[in-house]
Amino acid sequence: MKIIVNAKPHDIAGNTLEAALQELGYTSPAVATALNGAFVTRANRGDAQLAEGDRLEVLAPMQGG
Repeated sequence: MKIIVNAKPHDIAGNTLEAALQELGYTSPAVATALNGAFVTRANRGDAQLAEGDRLEVLAPMQGG
């Protein structure tokens, strides 16, 4: 299915937020996620179902200064 991740289109096979994050390489527990503008906690990512055209924002901490 096609979803938008951080303003870029992606094709993913997973149908949950947790599966999509794994597929996209976001394996760090220190990421924040929002699905269609709504914050999704780490505990709820496995239950958050994705649909065609959903918008996912992933924020990860950056190192450096």
